[in-house]
Amino acid sequence: MVEYAPLELPDDPKLVGNITHFARALRRAGLPIGPGRVLDAIRAVEAVGFTHKRDFYWTLHACFVNRPEHTRIFAQLFRLYWRDPRYMEHMMAAMLPAVRGVQEERPAQAAEKRAAEALLDGAEAPEKDEDAPPKEEETVIEVDASLTMSKSERLKTLDFELMSLAEVAEAKRMLAKLSLPIRPLPSRRNAPSFGRGRIDAARSLRGAMRRGGEMDVLALKQPKPRWPNLVALCDISGSMSQYSRIILHFLHAVANERGAGWAQVHAFTFGTQLTNITRHLRTRDVDAALKAAGAQAQDWEGGTRIGQSIEAFNRDWSRRVLGQGAVVLLITDGLDRDDPDALARQMKRLHLSARRVIWLNPLLRWDGFAPKAAGIRAMLPHVDSFRAGHSIASLEALAAAISKPDDVGEKSRLMAMVGGA
Repeated sequence: MVEYAPLELPDDPKLVGNITHFARALRRAGLPIGPGRVLDAIRAVEAVGFTHKRDFYWTLHACFVNRPEHTRIFAQLFRLYWRDPRYMEHMMAAMLPAVRGVQEERPAQAAEKRAAEALLDGAEAPEKDEDAPPKEEETVIEVDASLTMSKSERLKTLDFELMSLAEVAEAKRMLAKLSLPIRPLPSRRNAPSFGRGRIDAARSLRGAMRRGGEMDVLALKQPKPRWPNLVALCDISGSMSQYSRIILHFLHAVANERGAGWAQVHAFTFGTQLTNITRHLRTRDVDAALKAAGAQAQDWEGGTRIGQSIEAFNRDWSRRVLGQGAVVLLITDGLDRDDPDALARQMKRLHLSARRVIWLNPLLRWDGFAPKAAGIRAMLPHVDSFRAGHSIASLEALAAAISKPDDVGEKSRLMAMVGGA
């Protein structure tokens, strides 16, 4: 969060201009801010005063932020614009490509790149004089980019949390074209077949009776295909909000895709409470659908109660939506502070009710990830597959593996770490 200290601001005309420019940057970063809010912010600052940065921060926050998911963007922009005297250098560093270990002095913070873009507003980094000799203390690094990845390939492997505004928009367009096909399940019901199949004795006899007793044609039958439901349980707590928001775009595309094979797509969000957003995903316009879903789910970027949320799903919804061999997608990082034994019981019940439970965890993006958290250790034995869910490439891998009943992802390796089977 922002470090609060005594704040010295310029005279009123310059203050008004700075607040206006700050509001424009917030609007470019995605906050719905119009002229009325800018006027309200100026009047509020004049009424409250700005002796301390704490008062100034929360005054602007009250005027400009009305959604929990906008808090992080506001905090980053406030830090860069009002606090850090070298904010332009930080922004330029966030906008330029960097060689790992050489140019980056610190890891990028969440929403920092989007905040930098909003403040820069299309400004380009100053060009270097190629004819000027390098300084003695500088190290000249030449990178052969002839075999580097293309823009789309790089975007596929980029972490959702580290994407810029333009990259997020492009990622959403790519996910809208990504399908999630599923194979039909075997069914006890039969349908007439006019090619291959087993002999349908009843239809053959009825046909023979209509033809005067001659059984010269044998009717055939084959199992009727049965399509499962897809049920998504999506964590929208503070650590998962950016991942969940983009994955919900993907689920919207799946819910509105024809010919994918799913009987129905059900979606639930949970943070501190469980919310059914299935009907919103059926809206054709993705922006309208997610806006309505966000308005209904009041716990965006709040705390996490995974055990209580899964208990509510098992109690109120499992019998309604987990029929016909449903596949459950559980999207969460598994960081839960509740009783791990209660969480394990609810996960076991969910696993027994579904045909398959596939867990997407963004923490798998780290090479050294290990199931050390109590919540992760409690949930891991009760899933069929454990996969990453932090990039377009990870969702493409999910699409390729979801029809494989023997796919376990990273579960076997992680279970070996905790001494499981």
